[in-house]
Amino acid sequence: MSNQILPFTPYPEVNMVLDALVPDIQSILGDQFIGMYLYGSLAYGGFDVDSDVDFIVVTKDELSDAHFSALQEMHARIATIDSWCATQLEGSYIPRQALRTFDPVRVLYHHIDRDPGEQLRRMEIKDDKTSRAWWGGWVILRAVLLESGVTLAGPAPAALIDPVPVEELQQANLANLHGWFEPMLDDIAQLESFGYQPYAVLTMCRILHTHERGAIASKQAAAQWAQERLEEPWKSLIDRAWNGRHHPEIKASPAEIELTQEFIRFALERCKSDCQHSTCGSVQVSDP
Repeated sequence: MSNQILPFTPYPEVNMVLDALVPDIQSILGDQFIGMYLYGSLAYGGFDVDSDVDFIVVTKDELSDAHFSALQEMHARIATIDSWCATQLEGSYIPRQALRTFDPVRVLYHHIDRDPGEQLRRMEIKDDKTSRAWWGGWVILRAVLLESGVTLAGPAPAALIDPVPVEELQQANLANLHGWFEPMLDDIAQLESFGYQPYAVLTMCRILHTHERGAIASKQAAAQWAQERLEEPWKSLIDRAWNGRHHPEIKASPAEIELTQEFIRFALERCKSDCQHSTCGSVQVSDP
């Protein structure tokens, strides 16, 4: 059933986990399985021991309760593998039609986050603002898979995903800014949580890079790009965020949170301005 090509990645421990994960998923899903893909830093560079192992499984239709339960049990078993990356898996199970065309009425998918103790769970849209942000995430995911996705099994991503114009990608970034990050200007609870403040800063770098270059870059590449082009205090904020990424157990200080809020405002204003002068074209992924 599988058309896997080994090794999956240049990282033996990641390959060991994927070698257990991929056939288990195929066995559980049976005819529902369409394809499985890596994205994120494993696809376009910058992967290290603090990175997620990002994956997408494309299914024929929405999955049954029986599929969900079997996958949940399987992920709990995979998490016990004696490898640092066994609990770094972060991925989603998405119906083929939902991946191609975002439909907020029908979107219901399954997702697992990284870290020990995480379980596969059902995700669904609950309000209009979340719907817009999820649309943005869908657009970005399609662009990343199309341009740099690593096929673990199934057809090439181009067989499942239509081209993503640069203008749509820029609009998706704005949707993410408004849906996920703008609320943090009034509510700092998420920025106060362990590890999220560095993530927010590095995500702003990636969003700014996409809006100015019309391209998707890794966190590392986007952070370097931003530091080369931005003035203080952003340069130092980005440097601290990159270092903080390796120490998610440390909470950000109130001053760091306030400056991160200012960086979110900066990104919002810059991206609004960029969108007024954007042009359409095919999305290209920059070298890391």
